[in-house]
Amino acid sequence: MTSVILLWSVVFVISLAALIKSSDYFTESAEVLGLFFRFPSFIVGVLLLSVGTSLPELLSSLFAVFDNSSEIVFGNVLGSNIANIFLIVGVAAVFSKGIILEYDLTRVDLPLLLGSALLLILAVINQQFSQGEAIFCILGYIVYLFYTLSHRTEEDDIDNPPPQTFPIKETIILIISCIGLYFGANYTIQSVIKISEQLNVGKHIIAVSAVALGTSLPELIVSLNAARKGNAEMALGNVVGSNIFNSLVVMGIPGLIAELEINQDLLIIGLPFFAAGTLLFYTVTQDKHITQWEGLLFFVFYGLFIAKFFDLV
Repeated sequence: MTSVILLWSVVFVISLAALIKSSDYFTESAEVLGLFFRFPSFIVGVLLLSVGTSLPELLSSLFAVFDNSSEIVFGNVLGSNIANIFLIVGVAAVFSKGIILEYDLTRVDLPLLLGSALLLILAVINQQFSQGEAIFCILGYIVYLFYTLSHRTEEDDIDNPPPQTFPIKETIILIISCIGLYFGANYTIQSVIKISEQLNVGKHIIAVSAVALGTSLPELIVSLNAARKGNAEMALGNVVGSNIFNSLVVMGIPGLIAELEINQDLLIIGLPFFAAGTLLFYTVTQDKHITQWEGLLFFVFYGLFIAKFFDLV
């Protein structure tokens, strides 16, 4: 039994790493190809860069549905959103020694974040997530996209000259990264299923912890790099965009394929932390300043969430 768990744990780590790295390569090569075909740079950013860091969540959720393990989807979304708020905002605030916001998040972005969270909570509160609710979530994301596009400014249209010759290298990388995404997502879910069977624990537990934390690594790396470069504001924008995408699209698209199973433990423990984290994020950003101490408080909340979920306290 121990050797089987060890084997599938190695598979989990390797496949998750392949999934995350493939999403990075996919996003970078797709951006170059988008510019070559003269898509506006802003559109490339909205449709590719903002979605790129959430590809691991989306693909792993899709494979979970195909493998009749739909309870993984909500666990992945909930765990990722909680990690994004408590862990990533905490990292950004601590490493940047406090965050000063110049962009006014409170005008529309934060209300849309609250709206997406509320829509998700209302959709799953009865322990079901139907195809009709999935459609409403996707419609909600379309509204968010239209808002983003309608608020495009002159500064958003960065003059990135397109490549003079067809980017053959990026095309090859794009194809290889698609293969990596497929196998990475597939074996990540397969390993979760096998490990949960061997340990006799719910798949949702591994999803809300290991899978969610692993698929949030791109956001964590982006935010950490942004904080180190003195651009922690980008980290917060990354959290907002990623959480809206997770709540509406990562739940919505798999929900169109099949009705998603919502585990009761996730509703009892995870949902209050998700709601509290969203409200806390909304509150601390009202003065456009997140201090190091507030960042440390976010860490404490994430530690409490993990401890509560694994019944350690």
